[in-house]
Amino acid sequence: MDVTKALAELKQEPGFADHVGMMLVHNGVVRAWSRKDKSNVVAVRVRPDHARIQAICKEMEQREGIFRIVAKANEGELRPGDDLLFLIVAGDIRENVKAVFSELLDRVKAEAITKEEVPG
Repeated sequence: MDVTKALAELKQEPGFADHVGMMLVHNGVVRAWSRKDKSNVVAVRVRPDHARIQAICKEMEQREGIFRIVAKANEGELRPGDDLLFLIVAGDIRENVKAVFSELLDRVKAEAITKEEVPG
């Protein structure tokens, strides 16, 4: 995902200027080490459930103050430094956007993405 392009496209949506005062962006990348024990990782095999990701986004777009949510998860064997997950939450005020952003990230990671580390 080209984040700059995605943000520009959101700004062109009807109603954007009337409803959006904040956008938060997450760009998750593959680490070269394991979260559980800090051992070396040469790749991660990623299997996103795209339908589940979209369902979570649609559900969370119904929350107070949220204008739009954009998500893209890459899949396959990814190397350290590769982009893994992009999330954008656009909404009215920071209290609404931050809360949804945090929950969205946690839910997508827990419910819709499976990762298998390849040790190195």
